[in-house]
Amino acid sequence: MSNKEIYKQTLTFSLRRFVFNTCCLFFVGALAVFGFLLIDKMYDKGLIGLAVGILFGIIVVAIVSHFVSYIYKAGHIVMMMKAVTEGSLPADVYHEGKRLVKARFTTVALYYAATSAIKGIFNEIGRLITRGAEAIGGDTGNAIGSAISIGINVVVGFLCDCCLGWVFYRSDKGAVKATLEGGVIFFKNGKALLRNLGRIFGMGIASLIAIGGAFTGVFYLIFSNMTSTFEALRDEIMDAATRNSWNIPEFFNNPANLALITAVIVALIIWGIIHGTFIRPFILVGVIRNYMEAGIKSQITEADMKDLDKKSKKFKKLREQEGA
Repeated sequence: MSNKEIYKQTLTFSLRRFVFNTCCLFFVGALAVFGFLLIDKMYDKGLIGLAVGILFGIIVVAIVSHFVSYIYKAGHIVMMMKAVTEGSLPADVYHEGKRLVKARFTTVALYYAATSAIKGIFNEIGRLITRGAEAIGGDTGNAIGSAISIGINVVVGFLCDCCLGWVFYRSDKGAVKATLEGGVIFFKNGKALLRNLGRIFGMGIASLIAIGGAFTGVFYLIFSNMTSTFEALRDEIMDAATRNSWNIPEFFNNPANLALITAVIVALIIWGIIHGTFIRPFILVGVIRNYMEAGIKSQITEADMKDLDKKSKKFKKLREQEGA
């Protein structure tokens, strides 16, 4: 199956995540507006109400997401893995993916324990590669290392998902053992896997400009016609600045500028949802294909495990737990 075919046949996960994330966004937004209007009317302190509404909304969304959204992500990854390694997908992709996730991780806690271990090990391996760049020498090495570190951190996020795919692929092994193997695959094939950097950043920047720019313009047009709302917000900010002796730049004294800032923030949130839900999975298919091919070709030995023991404390600790 081609990457495009896999993406299209597993799109149901993206659509479900999009609906879920959109509902969460509207929920937080509604609570923020409600908090602002209620507290502003009762106590003339709308900013506090706004902050409380946003905070409460984020807490509720985080709790619900913890028990719901992982199925969309893990199910998507396991079906990508099956398509890449087996060359086909079942008719009911969603329910089969959900079944495989439940079979591999019988509880939510086990899933998050596995993904936490993967992130810890992969971030540590990523720092090893960064230190290698810094060793080039002096300040130049540090600057190069810092620049590379930013890129590696993004790629590591994709490779963590790939390792989760490997954990599903190695269903004959325990999740901890498969996670350790996934770490070795990254360590042994790091340079080859990091070649995905250009694709990841290229599509990310393009989607940010196209999607983020378009929504910024749309929301600025909408917010520009809500003058009274942003005048009230301006007054709240200035009153808070006066009471607390804050030095607020003149830029924030203009309701139009506040409308622009709000438009940018909302646009970035929407871009994050759209990019993470639709664009990132398309990139991930190719990265998973490269990772799985590298993993299947790799001969993972005890010597490889011991070698990584010396370089990653978290890997060694997990190995000790697995052998206990």
